[in-house]
Amino acid sequence: MAGPAIAGDSEVSWGASGIGVWRYDEVSGVWLDIPGTAPQDPNVYKFEYLCLDTTKNNFDIACLGGAVRCDKAPDGRPVRWYASLRVFSPPVWAALQPDRCVYSEKPEDVLGKIAGQIAAKFQQLPVSPGTSVVQPSPHTLKGAETNFYAEAEVQAFDVDMFGQSVHVIATPVQYTWTYGDGTSLGPTPAAGGPLPQDRWGEKTSTSHAYAETGDFGVVLTTHFQGTYSVNGGPPLPIPGQGQFSGPSQTVSVWRSITRNFADDCLRNPQGQGCPAGAPPSP
Repeated sequence: MAGPAIAGDSEVSWGASGIGVWRYDEVSGVWLDIPGTAPQDPNVYKFEYLCLDTTKNNFDIACLGGAVRCDKAPDGRPVRWYASLRVFSPPVWAALQPDRCVYSEKPEDVLGKIAGQIAAKFQQLPVSPGTSVVQPSPHTLKGAETNFYAEAEVQAFDVDMFGQSVHVIATPVQYTWTYGDGTSLGPTPAAGGPLPQDRWGEKTSTSHAYAETGDFGVVLTTHFQGTYSVNGGPPLPIPGQGQFSGPSQTVSVWRSITRNFADDCLRNPQGQGCPAGAPPSP
């Protein structure tokens, strides 16, 4: 890890034990190994250069002739990825096929740079947050349970980072609704679901009852967990989650009025509420 260290600095290492995240501790003056914030993949990964002559710290040209071709860009280097179940200590490495490439004079540096910036890159991707469906819509009643549910999909993106082809998968894992009246729900893993019309008004895990009438802007924020692979390598977890919000959706909340009538419309067709009668008061 080169350069002057600053408190809070972090760096990704690619060592014999796989991928590690490190943080510089100013008090002790050392780099501390810290766990990632993403849910754990059951595997850990590492890579090794193919055809590397460690005695000369250079690549064996004859060996490279029989290895995977890495000629899509300058400075192509063949690498072989390995995976081990995280529970094994020491790791039991198994090769992943086919072999892959890294394009850089220093492959370990470019992979570390990608790991250090992938979370920010993830947040910049045009990930669709999906849509929030409202039942009933676009009008609901004051005090009644209004059912909200999310429709979001797994999405894939291909981006270039430091000359490498990076494939990103975004999977929706949590949802937050801001209901527009000062209340919200989430983050929750529950996406909710549709109710048949005869059950509208029932309470669900994602429903909300408005206490006042008016127009309210509802915003759905979907939280995505991401993985990324470099040049077709194994899927690696992206730290944290990407949060993506959709546009505000207006829900109009009305009040309900109950009236009692002495006659039905057969006896008094001109009565209030009857087709031939006067329209009900607002």
